[in-house]
Order: sequence, then C-alpha cells, then structure tokens
Amino acid sequence: MAVFRKVLEIFNFPICVNDNVIKVQDEEGFVSQPRNRWIVKVVLVLAVLAFVGVSMVPIIAAFNQTEPPTQNTTSNRGNLPSSDQKTKLQDEVRGYELVLQREPENQTALKGLLQARLQLLSQKQGDIQGVIEPLEKLAKLNPEQTEYAVLLAQAKQQIGDKEGAAQAYRTVLATKPGDVKALQGMVALLLDQQRPEAAVGLLQDTLSVAAQTNTAQPGSVDTIAVQVLLGSVHASQKRYPQALSAYDQAIKKDSKDFRPVLAKAMLLKQQGKATEAKPLFDTASALAPAQYKDEINKAATTAPTPTPAAITPAPEAKPTP
Repeated sequence: MAVFRKVLEIFNFPICVNDNVIKVQDEEGFVSQPRNRWIVKVVLVLAVLAFVGVSMVPIIAAFNQTEPPTQNTTSNRGNLPSSDQKTKLQDEVRGYELVLQREPENQTALKGLLQARLQLLSQKQGDIQGVIEPLEKLAKLNPEQTEYAVLLAQAKQQIGDKEGAAQAYRTVLATKPGDVKALQGMVALLLDQQRPEAAVGLLQDTLSVAAQTNTAQPGSVDTIAVQVLLGSVHASQKRYPQALSAYDQAIKKDSKDFRPVLAKAMLLKQQGKATEAKPLFDTASALAPAQYKDEINKAATTAPTPTPAAITPAPEAKPTP
C-alpha cells in the first residue's frame, strides 16, 4: 500500500487514515472539517483518485481550508480567541436554523449551517450527525451536483450507517454510472466491508456498459480512470498480475494518458522491479502535465518503502485536479 500513499504525495492529494475531512464545495470554495479514525483501505481509493485526476475529497481529514460565506466573517473569526469563535459559530448556527424554519430549502442558509457546524466540529463541538441533515437537503436540491450525495454517503458511513451510505452511492450511480467520485466511495465502502469481489464486479460492470453509456452521454464514463481503479483494487488484494493486466489494458486504450503508466511504474517499483519501472516512469513524466513532472521524477528515484504490516498515517495536502 505504500506505493499508493506515495502517489497521493505526488499529486498533493490528501490521504486519510486517522484524520479525515468533510469537504463541501459551494459557490465560495471548500469547507472542511477534521474527525477521528477512517478505514485503512480508503488509502487505496484515494490513491486511485490521484491517478484518476478527480477533485473528490474524502470525508474526514484535516480542517485545512475554510471559507465562510463572507470575507468580513472570515476576518472577524481569524481574530477571535477560540472560545469567542465557538460562541460566534453557535450564534451563526442558531441564526441559520431560524432562517430554515421559515425557508426550509434556502440553500444559502443550508450551506452556511453546514459550514458553521463543520467549524464547530473542528473545535470538538457537535457530531457528524449535525452535518447530515443539511447535506441530505443539499443533495436532494442539487441532484446534478453529485458531490453532495457522495459526501452524504461518506458521512453516513462515518456514523456506521453503511446501508444508508450504499444507498446514497447507488442513487448517484443509477443516473450517472460513470461518476468516478461515487464509484470511488462505493469501492471504499465495499473494501471496508471486506468485499473486494463486489468492488471488482462493480467496476467490471461499469466498464462493460461504458461504450453504451458514452454513446448516450458522451464522456460520462472515464474508462481509463475506472480501469486504473480496478487495477488498484486488485493490487490492494495482492493480485499483482491482474493489477498489471488492468493497467496494461488502460495503456493500450490510450497510450497518451500518463495515469495508468504511472500506476504500473509505481507498482513495479514497489515489487522491487526498479529496472522495469524506470522506462515507465520516464514515459509517465513525458506524458504528464507540467505540474506533475518533478514529483513523478522524484518518485522514480526515491527508494521504495517496504510494505508495512499495518498502515500508518501519511501527510495531508490539498489536491490539484
């Protein structure tokens, strides 16, 4: 799994094992919030997202970028002691709740309430349940913005409602079978439930209907992303031949896409096959966008990390899609 943690570092994608993040994207930016404990196998799925190039952020990692509704509010909070900030946030929550009593579908109030509760969570006030209610409403009001539904699913998984989480993912995939964020979340959930075969089946089914789906809705399924995700699920189960085969199929499908090339290179390197990995790293670097080249080259020369018996937390960072 160390190979996948390194990929996260390359793409500045947050990896979350003991610290996680709820992040919600609204018109202003992202809202994020820390909580404790996350499934170890999310490491795999987050790493795949780095390959996939999706700006999906897992629920639960470090509270590292908060942008409240107004700049004045941001400035005021930044200058307040933590106790005063907590009081101000609690006042904001009550204010948004009053607005929502009159206008239950006021999205500005829903986003503000969600944001304030997330910030309170950063001060160990409240719980995940408090963000589920506004997320449910936002997901219902914005069915095309699947990020809300995915975050809702992750929040439900966090409180132990795995069936509720699965249903939220299925709702997205029913209308958007190629939604990589929902696929990522569903795969994470299945791996958490020790159901790798179900995860593989889900991805294979997605690939089997990709051509038909893309005919109806061009570009709706990123087959390279799904193929790399499939390979990485195999790799998580130490099925290295199947993983390499999945990467090879993705490379064959689009030889100009650096993602499967890098995935294969890092897996080979992690297996101690540095000689085989080197030309793949070179190819990935040549194909990758400029902002990734230095880190790919660094990964190619860094000594591989031995696979640990237990996964330990890795650094967090903000992704660059």
